[in-house]
This record gives sequence, structure tokens and C-alpha cells, in this order.
Amino acid sequence: MGTHRDTEVLVVGTGFSGLGMAIELKRTGRDDFVVLEKASDLGGTWRDNRYPGCACDVQSHMYSYSFELNPNWSRAFAEQPEIWAYLQGVADKYDLRRHIRFDTEFSAARWDEDAKVWHVDTAGGDTFTAKALVMGVGALHIPNVPVLPGVERFRGKVFHSARWDQDYDLTGKSVAVVGTGASAIQFVPKIADRVGRLSLFQRTPPWIMPKADRPISERERRLFKRVPFAQRLFRDAVYWMRESTALGFAVNPKIMKLAQGIARRHMRHQVPDPELRRKLTPDYTMGCKRVLISNDYYPALSRPNVDLVTEGIAEVRETSVVDAAGVERPVDAIIYGTGFHVIDAFGYLSVTGKDGRDLAEEWEVQGIQSHFGITVSGFPNFFFLLGPNTGLGHNSVVFMAESQIKYVSQCLAMLAKADELEVRPEVQRRFNEEIQHKLSRGVWTEGGCQSWYLDAQGVNRTIWPGFTWRYWMRTRKVRADDFVLTRKARVPV
Repeated sequence: MGTHRDTEVLVVGTGFSGLGMAIELKRTGRDDFVVLEKASDLGGTWRDNRYPGCACDVQSHMYSYSFELNPNWSRAFAEQPEIWAYLQGVADKYDLRRHIRFDTEFSAARWDEDAKVWHVDTAGGDTFTAKALVMGVGALHIPNVPVLPGVERFRGKVFHSARWDQDYDLTGKSVAVVGTGASAIQFVPKIADRVGRLSLFQRTPPWIMPKADRPISERERRLFKRVPFAQRLFRDAVYWMRESTALGFAVNPKIMKLAQGIARRHMRHQVPDPELRRKLTPDYTMGCKRVLISNDYYPALSRPNVDLVTEGIAEVRETSVVDAAGVERPVDAIIYGTGFHVIDAFGYLSVTGKDGRDLAEEWEVQGIQSHFGITVSGFPNFFFLLGPNTGLGHNSVVFMAESQIKYVSQCLAMLAKADELEVRPEVQRRFNEEIQHKLSRGVWTEGGCQSWYLDAQGVNRTIWPGFTWRYWMRTRKVRADDFVLTRKARVPV
């Protein structure tokens, strides 16, 4: 039988969002909080993804907390072990581990209208009640595993890049890689020279830009350590450089044609074979799908032991994969580089709000809607971090998470004088109408592709439509008029 605990604030997740929220709670003098973590260690996606070559595609000095700059980043684009170590160090510095309940997976939450608290169940049987519930689970934690015809009879090894089998030796093996997204373009170059044969199954080619990666010199690190303001200036420069690209994503998609020219030159420089270049050239506007960066992906595909297959998979047999053209390829292992459930990741949450409203069912019928990707009408004292329509295609989501954390902190301060805080439905409706109008003119909608940014109805429920500084401005101060604040009925004594 599990244990029970009452707490003021319950946070779910220990990635950048969850840890950042925990730090903000401590900074504002709130020590009565618990953080739930389903795994035995913290780190979120940077704990789970340990495939060869795993790295961030946002510069290290920007992909970190603004209040916890790290002068010791070793590369312009940090790799997974270094980012994970950064999160571990931050958690230790702020003494967060004593608040974290490891191996405790959130399973369901129910709003108690009478007591004005959330009742939270976990997979292991432990239960919690909390005045406020903060979901910092992110969207990159449920691997998207395609259902390939006949895969159940395959006798070889099968795994997803987010669940990389560290004990399986790929040396000399024939390997089929399914998918050419952000993970695949990182691990394919790292395994191509080890495997005997690699068949890469591509459905849609990505736009790939050169990666301006380099080691950060010891001199630079000493400078950043001795003069923190210099690092702050460097971070700001990176921010505004990346922020400027939003002009092409959200303001005028035609601007992306300039970037496409850079990507085409990058491909011509690295791929001498014109037929291979043809297969690798996208037929949609850059930005419609996630823009990737790499210096070693194209050269890996030019290796004699690597085949790019564009016909799709028709069937998986006991020891082989058959493509749509009928070509059978013997393989020892199948690796999925197929990303994550993003939009439908919210459908895995069992959350029951006021009047028995089921969040997943409501969003399935009406589409995913929230206010600033943080609050949801009908679900009081309930907050998302990096929720709907706050993902980015051009800058650091840590910046967005910090803006949301400050916003939630202000909401919690309002709850100190009330029992229930709920965003008004008309406020949420106006916000969603506004952002969907903006998104309809962006490259994600007009770019000529289908991507994981869009739901089944073709509506973008993932991306923030524009500049992140505007999001920061709009969430910098909570508008009390946007919410209904109530107190529970007091029983006379």
C-alpha cells in the first residue's frame, strides 16, 4: 500500500521546466512542494536520450538557465552528457533532490471542488493532495514507434533512439534506420563507420543547415568565468541572432528562400552524387518542418556501405526488411529515429477538472487549447510548462520555460489570498483565435508539408507564432482580470 502526502505545490517532471519551477519555488520562499519523477534520476529528455551523437541544436550559452550561466561549456553546441551534467549540478546547487520523489510516475489527477485541492495518483500507489499542480512533463518523452507490417516476427534487435540499447554491439551488423529527423541525423554518422551495412529509410527529407559548432577555448572559458557580464553579452547576441530568424518563420515565409539557398549550397558541397542530392532535396519551404543542422550527416550518406531508401517499408520479415519496390534487405537490427508523440502526448494525461471534465477527452473533441500554453479553463490551480503552442522552431525553449515559470509563480502568489484560480473561458478563446490566425499565415501552414506541428485536423497546436520576446512581454505580468479567483465556503464555528 502506498503512502500519502499533502503539499502546497506538486510539480511533475525534472527536466529544465520542472527543475526551474522548483528553483523558483525556493527563491520565493516556498518550501512545501514535491516534485514527481518517474525515473530513478533527474534530467527529462537529456536523461533518456543517450544515443551516439546526441546533442542540442541550440547553442549551449542559450540553452541554459539565464540565472545559472555556465562558463565551462566545452562546445558551442553541447552534447547530451554535458547538458545532463549541467542539470545535475543545478539540482545539487539548489538542494532540489530532497524535494524529488524518484521512481514515482504520475498517473492521474482529480480536482476536488469542495476542498479546492488536486488529488494525484501515481503508478506505484502513492497519493498526494496539492493546492496547485504544475505539469513540467514536456512533449519529448513518449517515443513515437511506428507499426511496421510484420515487425512482430522480426528475430533481430529493435529499439527506438530514445531507448538506445547500450549493450547491443552494432559492429559489422546490417542495420535498418527508420526516420531522418533530428535524432537520426545525429546518430547515423556515428554508427555508419561501425556497421557493416546501413539502410536509411526516408519518408521526407529535412532541410539541413551547416552546424556552426566548435570547441570553446580555454581562454574564452576563463573570460566568461572572470567576467560574467561578457558571457551575458555573448548569450544576448546568440539570442537576438536566433530571434531574427522568426521573420522567416512567422512574418514572411518567402524570407526562408534565402536560407534554402545556404542549405542547397551545403548539400552540393557535401554530396557529389546528383541522384543522391535529388533524393535529399525537400519539396517544401524551409521551416514547414523542423530545420536541422549537421556537418557530418551528408558525408555519412555518401559512404559505400550506406543506402538511402525512399520507397518506404512494405513488410518486415524474420531477418529482413522489404521496401515498397520489392527489394529485400537482410538486417540484424532495426532502429527507430522517428521522434516523439508531441501533440498527442497530452492525450496520455488523465486529468479531471471541474464538473468531471476530462482534459484529454475535451481536447480530442475541441482541439488542444490553453491560455499562453500555461492555464486551461475548467481546470483550476493547474499549470503547464511548455504546454500547447509554446514550442519553438528558431530559439531556445528554456527561454519560454523561464517566462512561464515566472508567470506561474505570480499565479501562486495570487493563490496565497484565494483558494481557486481559473482562467476565464472567453480569455482563453480570444487567445487561441489570435494565435491560430497568426499561425495560418506562417510557414508551418503555408510551407507545403505535413509535420508533427499539426494535429489531425491540420491545426498547429505546437508552435508559438512569432518572436519569443513578445511572449515574454505578454507573460511578464499576470493580468488578474484574466482569472476568476474564489475562496471555498467557510463553515461557521
